[in-house]
Amino acid sequence: MNIETFRAYCLAKKGVEETFPFGEDTLVFKVMGKIFAITGLDSDTFRVNLKCDPDRALELREEYEDIVPGWHMSKKHWNTVFFENGLSAAFLKELIDHSYDLVVSSLPKSVQQELQSL
Repeated sequence: MNIETFRAYCLAKKGVEETFPFGEDTLVFKVMGKIFAITGLDSDTFRVNLKCDPDRALELREEYEDIVPGWHMSKKHWNTVFFENGLSAAFLKELIDHSYDLVVSSLPKSVQQELQSL
Protein backbone atom coordinates (compact mmCIF):
# COMPACT_ATOMS: atom_id res chain seq x y z
CA MET A 1 0.00 0.00 0.00
CA ASN A 2 1.40 3.40 -0.91
CA ILE A 3 0.99 6.61 1.04
CA GLU A 4 -1.78 7.98 -1.20
CA THR A 5 -3.91 4.86 -0.68
CA PHE A 6 -3.16 4.91 3.05
CA ARG A 7 -4.16 8.57 3.30
CA ALA A 8 -7.40 8.06 1.39
CA TYR A 9 -8.28 5.03 3.52
CA CYS A 10 -7.74 6.93 6.77
CA LEU A 11 -9.63 10.02 5.62
CA ALA A 12 -12.62 7.90 4.57
CA LYS A 13 -13.16 6.86 8.18
CA LYS A 14 -15.77 8.67 10.23
CA GLY A 15 -14.55 11.62 12.31
CA VAL A 16 -10.99 11.61 10.94
CA GLU A 17 -8.81 14.64 10.29
CA GLU A 18 -5.24 14.89 9.08
CA THR A 19 -2.93 17.24 10.93
CA PHE A 20 0.72 18.24 11.18
CA PRO A 21 1.15 18.93 14.92
CA PHE A 22 4.83 17.87 14.92
CA GLY A 23 5.90 19.82 11.84
CA GLU A 24 5.41 19.59 8.09
CA ASP A 25 7.27 16.27 7.81
CA THR A 26 4.99 14.27 10.12
CA LEU A 27 1.47 13.44 8.97
CA VAL A 28 -0.91 12.59 11.81
CA PHE A 29 -4.40 11.12 11.54
CA LYS A 30 -6.79 11.72 14.42
CA VAL A 31 -10.29 10.50 15.16
CA MET A 32 -12.25 13.01 17.22
CA GLY A 33 -8.98 14.69 18.18
CA LYS A 34 -7.08 11.54 19.23
CA ILE A 35 -4.15 10.11 17.25
CA PHE A 36 -4.49 6.68 15.63
CA ALA A 37 -1.84 6.85 12.87
CA ILE A 38 1.41 8.74 12.33
CA THR A 39 3.81 8.67 9.40
CA GLY A 40 6.90 10.61 8.47
CA LEU A 41 6.97 12.23 5.06
CA ASP A 42 10.72 12.70 4.91
CA SER A 43 11.78 9.04 4.96
CA ASP A 44 12.75 6.84 2.03
CA THR A 45 10.78 4.01 3.64
CA PHE A 46 7.01 4.33 4.05
CA ARG A 47 6.21 3.25 7.57
CA VAL A 48 3.32 4.07 9.88
CA ASN A 49 2.93 4.04 13.65
CA LEU A 50 -0.37 2.41 14.58
CA LYS A 51 -1.92 1.86 17.98
CA CYS A 52 -2.34 -1.79 18.94
CA ASP A 53 -3.62 -3.91 21.79
CA PRO A 54 -0.48 -4.75 23.85
CA ASP A 55 -0.84 -8.54 23.61
CA ARG A 56 -1.59 -8.43 19.91
CA ALA A 57 1.30 -6.01 19.37
CA LEU A 58 3.75 -8.59 20.73
CA GLU A 59 2.23 -11.38 18.63
CA LEU A 60 2.43 -9.31 15.46
CA ARG A 61 6.06 -8.38 16.10
CA GLU A 62 6.96 -12.04 16.57
CA GLU A 63 5.14 -13.11 13.41
CA TYR A 64 6.03 -10.30 10.97
CA GLU A 65 9.46 -8.78 10.44
CA ASP A 66 7.77 -5.68 8.97
CA ILE A 67 6.11 -4.90 12.32
CA VAL A 68 8.36 -3.54 15.05
CA PRO A 69 7.91 -1.64 18.34
CA GLY A 70 6.58 1.87 17.79
CA TRP A 71 9.29 4.32 16.85
CA HIS A 72 9.26 7.33 19.22
CA MET A 73 6.06 5.96 20.79
CA SER A 74 5.05 3.77 23.71
CA LYS A 75 6.47 0.37 22.74
CA LYS A 76 3.64 -1.29 24.65
CA HIS A 77 0.77 0.33 22.75
CA TRP A 78 2.22 1.24 19.34
CA ASN A 79 3.75 -0.65 16.44
CA THR A 80 5.69 0.71 13.50
CA VAL A 81 4.50 -1.05 10.35
CA PHE A 82 6.50 -1.04 7.11
CA PHE A 83 3.86 -0.62 4.40
CA GLU A 84 5.74 -1.39 1.20
CA ASN A 85 7.61 -4.57 2.05
CA GLY A 86 5.02 -7.19 1.21
CA LEU A 87 2.24 -7.09 3.81
CA SER A 88 -1.07 -7.34 1.99
CA ALA A 89 -3.30 -4.30 1.57
CA ALA A 90 -6.12 -6.19 3.32
CA PHE A 91 -3.89 -6.89 6.33
CA LEU A 92 -2.67 -3.29 6.45
CA LYS A 93 -6.27 -2.07 6.39
CA GLU A 94 -7.04 -4.46 9.25
CA LEU A 95 -4.18 -2.93 11.28
CA ILE A 96 -5.41 0.60 10.52
CA ASP A 97 -8.96 -0.41 11.51
CA HIS A 98 -7.69 -1.95 14.76
CA SER A 99 -5.84 1.26 15.66
CA TYR A 100 -8.86 3.42 14.81
CA ASP A 101 -11.22 1.15 16.76
CA LEU A 102 -8.94 1.13 19.83
CA VAL A 103 -8.88 4.90 19.91
CA VAL A 104 -12.63 5.17 19.38
CA SER A 105 -13.30 2.70 22.21
CA SER A 106 -11.18 4.85 24.56
CA LEU A 107 -13.15 8.02 23.82
CA PRO A 108 -15.73 9.24 26.33
CA LYS A 109 -19.21 7.86 25.63
CA SER A 110 -20.50 11.30 24.70
CA VAL A 111 -17.77 11.68 22.06
CA GLN A 112 -18.47 8.16 20.76
CA GLN A 113 -22.13 9.11 20.36
CA GLU A 114 -21.14 12.31 18.57
CA LEU A 115 -18.95 10.25 16.22
CA GLN A 116 -21.82 7.85 15.48
CA SER A 117 -24.05 10.77 14.53
CA LEU A 118 -21.60 12.08 11.89
